[in-house]
Amino acid sequence: MKKFSILLAMCFASTGIMAQTAGSTDDLLKSLNTDSTKQPVISFRSTRLILSETPETIKKKTLNFMVIHRFGDFSGDNGGGQIFYGLDAVADVYIGFEYGITDKLNVDLGRSTIGRLVNVDLKYSLLQQTTDNSMPVSLSLFGQSAVHTYGVYSSFGDRLAYFGEAILSRQFSRFSVQVAPGFVQDNIPNPNVAGNENNFFSLSAAARLKVSKHMALVVDYAHPFSSFRQNSNIGFSDPFGFGLEVETGGHVFTINITNSRAVEEVNYLSSTLSKYSEGQYRIGFTISRIFDFNHKSTYK
Repeated sequence: MKKFSILLAMCFASTGIMAQTAGSTDDLLKSLNTDSTKQPVISFRSTRLILSETPETIKKKTLNFMVIHRFGDFSGDNGGGQIFYGLDAVADVYIGFEYGITDKLNVDLGRSTIGRLVNVDLKYSLLQQTTDNSMPVSLSLFGQSAVHTYGVYSSFGDRLAYFGEAILSRQFSRFSVQVAPGFVQDNIPNPNVAGNENNFFSLSAAARLKVSKHMALVVDYAHPFSSFRQNSNIGFSDPFGFGLEVETGGHVFTINITNSRAVEEVNYLSSTLSKYSEGQYRIGFTISRIFDFNHKSTYK
């Protein structure tokens, strides 16, 4: 009940701050999927928050370069001054390239440190909220296929994992909120121990509150519906993070704190063990930079 209370609270509350020049903000927002005839609402300023995908897509023939970094434990047995409060250590690093096939369909290729995971993602914008409320919500479908490239496995199929979700969001003036039911399939349970399920459902929630013209605070939470992970004797935790989002010079930069070591959904939904109460939270950041290939260069 406590976890569902957290999930519900996140749907109604958040805090924030944000910074950038007006010109670069406009350029960045133009790279997100828009349709002027319907006056679409852009609820989030990037395609990714701390943990979650957002419903936003980038335009056709634009490339979104992402770097997501998680440092080591801030405190606890593996943190503290000995590793400069986590900054000397690396929990996970993700480097990804997201490309707009159309304004509504994006493909992403990325690689993260944990599990030496290589992923291919597709996101499709099915509905988009409009300013006149003729469409009151945005809805995107997201699918991910991932392969653990190293380690000992009986077959190639055992290396594969999948994730799919529907991302539903709405903007209320300066406040945006989203919920996303999802499903994880690990061909080999992650972690591979007795009693763990290969497949389970999940539910995530995220929110963004704009506090100034260029800054916002974001909060992100996910809950796996897994009897194995709800066993208190095993020690799993629900991933949770909060952070500051800043737009500057065409970039979206988010600095955050989260108990999740992993970046990718198939990893953090399956195997988050870190606990805030034991100092097992970490500083992280996300950098998103969009390159537009729709215009011809003026240089020869």
